[in-house]
Amino acid sequence: MTDTRNVTADRLQGFIASAFRACGMSDGNANRMGTLMAKADIGGQYGHGVFRLPMYIKRIRAGGMSVNPDIKVISERTATALLDGGNGPGHLVMSRAAELAAEKARNCGVAWVGARYSNHAGPAFLYAQMPLAHDMIGLYVAVGSANHMPPWGGTDLLLSTNPIAVAIPSNTRPDIVLDMATTVAAYGKVKTAADRGETMPEGWMIDKLGQPLTDPTRSSEGLLLPIGGPKGYGLSLIFGLLAGTLNGAAFGKDVVDFNADARATTNTGHFIIALDIAAFADVETFKAQIDGIWDEMKSSALLPGVEEIRLPGERLAATTEDREANGILIPKALGNRLDALAVELGIERL
Repeated sequence: MTDTRNVTADRLQGFIASAFRACGMSDGNANRMGTLMAKADIGGQYGHGVFRLPMYIKRIRAGGMSVNPDIKVISERTATALLDGGNGPGHLVMSRAAELAAEKARNCGVAWVGARYSNHAGPAFLYAQMPLAHDMIGLYVAVGSANHMPPWGGTDLLLSTNPIAVAIPSNTRPDIVLDMATTVAAYGKVKTAADRGETMPEGWMIDKLGQPLTDPTRSSEGLLLPIGGPKGYGLSLIFGLLAGTLNGAAFGKDVVDFNADARATTNTGHFIIALDIAAFADVETFKAQIDGIWDEMKSSALLPGVEEIRLPGERLAATTEDREANGILIPKALGNRLDALAVELGIERL
């Protein structure tokens, strides 16, 4: 990126928290939002970090999202629970869901916690990683916050990117963290490409005539493509049914585009599963085995032209280490929007 500014992780966290406090959010909630949103940028998920802040603030100020939600359990069994997110930020809702899932999994070995009346929650890896602190495996799925994909063979936008993330702890190697959309590219990457004046690779989107679309500023005219053709469509459908319909949350035509509508309640659905490793294996032995699998994968003979085998989570770990040490680059266009937001809210500029 050219024409950028560099900010420290602490400064970015503080700026985000200040923005939410200026809208009436409690200190605890604002600090959590700052930590989790900055963690997205620190991990290289620019389309899900501070990039989203102006839209979140717009929704709060328009009445479309609760600033201090009443998050409550509305249905519960020994190993399951369903949360009503009180129309709060997804980061707050799913943090609570992850805490509850880990608590239940400690007693039951595994727990599934769903949520409805939530909102956009940033990158999926944030929540899949939360059970790792309890020596558990995490699995997170969400209904995306806008429909950008049709059913396979169709043109009506009835499906979203509907991401999944799975996190598995290691011992000395980086944790294995798979974080992927069911589309070839997450829509946040399309938006950040537009923000940086970049073009999209062919294969991300097509227009309604089936032709490649590479101009991200025309993304409203296009359709995101699923991973693996009909297989990605099938995954998006199933994830939407489990994270949306099962929880009483929006799915299909009921999904609200939170980018286009700041006032309507999105009723975003998610779920998280926490799996206690100790229910199946000795924790330290298992983590050592994960290290061994890392070594096996990395030592594979390479195809011509391939420099290195990568595992899911490796780039996340390296990017996080680099950003924590050297700061986060903010593109000029985004920096200008954040400056304008700071003036509007009466807080110090980033």
